[in-house]
Amino acid sequence: MKKFAKNVSIYLIIFALVLAAAFFYKGGDGEYKQVKYSTFANYLEQEKISEINVDGNKLTGKIGKDKYVYAYASSVVEISYLEETYIFPQMQDKKLTVETPPPSSVSTILSLLPTLIMVVALGFLFYLMMNQGGNGKAFSFGKSKARMYKGEGRKITFDDVAGLDEEKEELAEVVDFLRDPRKYNEVGARIPKGILLVGPPGTGKTYVSKATAGEAGVPFFTISGSDFVEMFVGVGASRVRDLFEQAKKNAPCIVFIDEIDAVGRKRGAGLGGGNDEREQTLNQLLVEMDGFGENSGIIILAATNRPDVLDPALLRPGRFDRQIVIGVPDIKGREEIIKVHSKNKPLSEEVSPKILARRTPGFTPADLENLLNEAALITARRNGRKIRMAEIEEAATKVMAGPAKKSRVISAEERKLTAYHEAGHAVVMRTLPNSDPVHQITIIPRGSAGGFTMALPEKDKAYETKKGMLNAIKHLLGGRVAEELTLDDISTGASNDIMRATEIARGMVTKYGFSDRIGPVNYSDSDEVFLGKDFSTRKNYSEGVASEIDHEVRSIIEEAYAETVRILKENMDKLERVAQALLEVETLDGDQFEALYTGEIDAEGLAEQVREKDAEIRRINEEEAAEYERIRKEEEAKLAEELARYDTDYMGDDSEEDTRSGEGKEAIGEQSEPDGDADDAGEPADSEDHSGDKEEQR
Repeated sequence: MKKFAKNVSIYLIIFALVLAAAFFYKGGDGEYKQVKYSTFANYLEQEKISEINVDGNKLTGKIGKDKYVYAYASSVVEISYLEETYIFPQMQDKKLTVETPPPSSVSTILSLLPTLIMVVALGFLFYLMMNQGGNGKAFSFGKSKARMYKGEGRKITFDDVAGLDEEKEELAEVVDFLRDPRKYNEVGARIPKGILLVGPPGTGKTYVSKATAGEAGVPFFTISGSDFVEMFVGVGASRVRDLFEQAKKNAPCIVFIDEIDAVGRKRGAGLGGGNDEREQTLNQLLVEMDGFGENSGIIILAATNRPDVLDPALLRPGRFDRQIVIGVPDIKGREEIIKVHSKNKPLSEEVSPKILARRTPGFTPADLENLLNEAALITARRNGRKIRMAEIEEAATKVMAGPAKKSRVISAEERKLTAYHEAGHAVVMRTLPNSDPVHQITIIPRGSAGGFTMALPEKDKAYETKKGMLNAIKHLLGGRVAEELTLDDISTGASNDIMRATEIARGMVTKYGFSDRIGPVNYSDSDEVFLGKDFSTRKNYSEGVASEIDHEVRSIIEEAYAETVRILKENMDKLERVAQALLEVETLDGDQFEALYTGEIDAEGLAEQVREKDAEIRRINEEEAAEYERIRKEEEAKLAEELARYDTDYMGDDSEEDTRSGEGKEAIGEQSEPDGDADDAGEPADSEDHSGDKEEQR
């Protein structure tokens, strides 16, 4: 890159010099001024013009040093008049010189400037084409954009990957083959040519691929699926060929294609035909993976979160022989991942990776890393020394719901409505059996929500039951029912709850077969329109069945609504305590809500406890901030002391040298003074003789 920038600078300097030379020659060509025909004739009559040139109807004359005037005649008659009256007579008297070549108003170099600019521009463009990407090859946009790693930087191995034990076992087989292929060849085993990593975003597909290459100790090529496709037809296929040529030269190696669905989607979209750039790129990839050519020693790893849109030819044995699903980690995997990401973070003693893993169900490794980073940022913002559980709770809420908007102005009516709405959710959750425990309730706005109620599952769930889905619908309807029972009115705040409840009920009827009336039949529409497979969503049932589905969904919602009304009417005292406590303190944790629900404490008592707890937290924060400031000042003072000691030692050495040099000068002066006195007082003639001798010597 530095060489490329240096060469470009040279061409820019040359271009600037050409412009400067053109400007110089333009300035040295003289001054030109246009005048009227009559004025030009007067100049000729007064014999002020010493040189003249006639070019068509243009008359140019020199009236001084580097000064020219020119005029235009309206007809040949006017030019003939000047020639007969002034030009020829003055020329015969040798008072006027007539030049045959017409003087140009611009210099020769300046007239060639457009041509020079074009030549320089074309040369510069050709230079860029020859050196694009720094490889010195013309039209390098057809070359692969893959980056190769040979172990530079920090080496990532399987020890750095947590929570993917079974996935690492599958990939360890590939690593073993790359280390010792003879063992597999002797028994006639063929190692998988391609391994497809499938999973949601953020689950570690790319990271585990890097660990595979680091564990095997072989070159690792990485490229995105979108890097193949360009607007020029044939470029993608060319890049695929170039990628595999590079891989053959560095075999054994691993080629990792991230987001392969960008280039590997099903062929035959139906729009534009099959002769498009993406399909040509896919065809070339299919040939390179399993065609007539041999690509021994090259393992293809690819990652995608959309395996359903990939072309079947890409997934057959011989190309991607094996699919490894990398899903969301369970509680054990989350605990291991938290330990990895918290190695360089000072966690407080109260923070346990096991408790934190239980606190974060459904979090991916990327979510967990972001959670700990947000907690560290919050800790640094308050000048804390260690990350406490309070910071982690705030970070988790911030990641899921957005930052708290405490400055938003909310009227008392809306605040009361939000409090009863969220209290209704929480009371219904606590009352229904087999429901997840309430973890947090707040009426502080976050994101687009005016408040929220969060439940924390006690254990990870792989399946959902019919009773669990019915309970979820009742949880969602609890806010609307609480508004209706306590405020004698309803609001639009429950719109999202109703939408989610309806989706759950429709899924029970059409997808999971939970309806006794409809039966265990799947009537769900396709989840997504995919061009190349379906042009539009299509219903695979009649209008009569659609009417029955709508009736059944409405029946489920209405029954759940009636049950929710009954629950809240029976627990109005609990609903009132929780709502009043929310109006007092705005946020309740699980223990505080449980104490309010069971009646162990009322809203006023809880508010007093919260104030005492907040005061204690502020005191601890102030102490930590003061300790942080004290340590910072001590470090600054220590650094200043070391700098002062260094300056003292350095200046001390200089002063000693100055002292020694001064003493030497004084000693020399003391020795020279007696000689001077002796010369002045003693023998002046000898001194003069000596000086004369010196003059002679000089």
